[in-house]
Amino acid sequence: MLIIFAFFVAHWYLSLFFQTFFLHRYAAHKAFTMNKFTEKVFFVLTWIFQGSNYLSAYGYGVMHRMHHAFADTENDPHSPKYDETIWNMMWKTKTIYSAIANGRMVVDKRFTEGVPQWEAFDKFARSWPSRIFWGALYTFVYFQFATVWWLWLLLPLQFLMSPIHGAIINWFAHKYGYRNFEVGDTSKNFLPVDFLMMGESYHNNHHKHGSRANFGGIRWHEIDPTYFVIKVLDKLNIIQLAKTRNLQVAEVKKAA
Repeated sequence: MLIIFAFFVAHWYLSLFFQTFFLHRYAAHKAFTMNKFTEKVFFVLTWIFQGSNYLSAYGYGVMHRMHHAFADTENDPHSPKYDETIWNMMWKTKTIYSAIANGRMVVDKRFTEGVPQWEAFDKFARSWPSRIFWGALYTFVYFQFATVWWLWLLLPLQFLMSPIHGAIINWFAHKYGYRNFEVGDTSKNFLPVDFLMMGESYHNNHHKHGSRANFGGIRWHEIDPTYFVIKVLDKLNIIQLAKTRNLQVAEVKKAA
């Protein structure tokens, strides 16, 4: 039982880390830079740790830029304001993401410029043989270590982990929580201490300062664990933090 729980939790956080670190903060927002070799290493690591849930950095990055540009309007790829249920929103998101990743949607250059793309690898990593391989591996682990029947209920969540991560923020963080900043959309900080989403829950902070590598840090309790990893990688010169304008003291005081 403990092995299955450990496997699930490790998959949750490792998959989430590469989503927020590589796909979100790097591919979409360029909060830091890296050389092309390191970029390819992170492509491969994202495939390993997202597995059957692998998301294209290009598809994710472009769609997320569209989300910021059109937040809570009819052109937003995912907004609870225009989708009746979380399931409708997830299906709409999947449809738009697939169209972008597969080159079926023409989008403005402002959304594509500088977004990392490795077409050959994406084609392989997003293929059905790749997804089936990872799905079979997860299932094998459950066959080996699931000691009670209800542990199998976790397996479908592992098949769909990346969409679940996205749905938590794109639905709940636009409906519930608190706001540090008045912005032109419904974004909120879903959790006061983000133990679940590795900093992604500070969604209102992020919508105010999109290119800021630290999603937390506005209030004393807003701790962004992903940012600590980013700082270490920056110190090791694996990545280079972008020089962004510091938050105004008045804004911080107002939010406190």
